[in-house]
Amino acid sequence: MITHVTASDADFEENRPRMFGIAYRVLGSAAEAEDAVQDAYLRWASADREAIEHPGAWLAKVVTNLCLNTLTSARVRREEYVGPWLPEPVLTDDGTLGPLDSAEQRDSVSMALLVLLEQLTPVERAVYVLREAFAYSHREIAAVLDLTEANCRQLYRRAAGRVATDRAAAAEARFTPDPERWQSLVETFMTAARGGDLARLEGLLTADVRFVSDGGGVVSAALRPILGREKVARFAVGVLKKYAGGLPVSVAEINGSPALLFGESAVLLVEFENGLVSGLSTVLNPEKLEFLQRQLSRS
Repeated sequence: MITHVTASDADFEENRPRMFGIAYRVLGSAAEAEDAVQDAYLRWASADREAIEHPGAWLAKVVTNLCLNTLTSARVRREEYVGPWLPEPVLTDDGTLGPLDSAEQRDSVSMALLVLLEQLTPVERAVYVLREAFAYSHREIAAVLDLTEANCRQLYRRAAGRVATDRAAAAEARFTPDPERWQSLVETFMTAARGGDLARLEGLLTADVRFVSDGGGVVSAALRPILGREKVARFAVGVLKKYAGGLPVSVAEINGSPALLFGESAVLLVEFENGLVSGLSTVLNPEKLEFLQRQLSRS
């Protein structure tokens, strides 16, 4: 005799990390991901638990569709966003976004990929995330999104095709040194930038280096990406002097990669190509740092 076990709140808590991981990757926002998980709980609390045979699948479906609704309205807000938009930084060495044991898993939460996913339609993004980051089958994705399996395959091919070229180019250029080498390279960069040594700093940058700063109109930041060795060197010196003077600097794993934390005021991610700095991304918008600050307070 098979006895049906009624789904419980313990089932919800067991699936919470996966729900948050799905929501963050689809939305690129930790705050919105938290809201989606909370809304999913409200639906869970009022659902007929005895009718839920597979809690994990039920919850994944609910949170994914909540994210699709959120993403549709979020796109309007992002079109009105002041300056460049970057995802909210999240500590990833504490399991918040699930296991990140492989390069592929770390890439699934990288700032670069999350920005790239902004090109996709909401449904394409959901399909891509479920397939790439969580290895859902097309049949499972079809059940989550109430689509046909054939339609899901088509959406995935389209999404993968749109990001493949840019991902391949990024993979060729990206240089991920070991932690000790990374620390050395960043310390050299910081010493030159804080000392205002423009000649030394320019020698550490690639010719096509790119600096993106996200202030969201809340704090002063460049309204467009800064491009080129000379301009980036001067901008980096100015930014560090203005926002990082006297602040404690620490290293943390953010979105699967090492990053610099300047107190509670800024996060700086540094990309390398052949030992030179090829990209800099800094999040200055205090609203986007709230989730990270809560993570740090618990660590």
